Amino acid sequence: MRIDLFLKQSRIVKRRTLAKQMCDGGFVFLNDSKAKAQSNVKVNDIITIYFPSKKVVYKVLGLPEKAINKSQSALLYDILSEEFYEK
Repeated sequence: MRIDLFLKQSRIVKRRTLAKQMCDGGFVFLNDSKAKAQSNVKVNDIITIYFPSKKVVYKVLGLPEKAINKSQSALLYDILSEEFYEK
């Protein structure tokens, strides 16, 4: 599954276009390498995202085969760490 689609379906990012822009801008890393929007995600991969106010590291626990509801989306990943930036 493409990383931009995974980020959207897991509801980590609200829109696929935003996920693509974040990947293209160098804010998303997949297993410590810069991720492109078309990068493939597998179970147990580590995704690091640099948001404007924090850095979050996720572990992929599952991949959806079809569109899922909001309560199921949280089961697709685990948050390993969350680091807020100083202002």
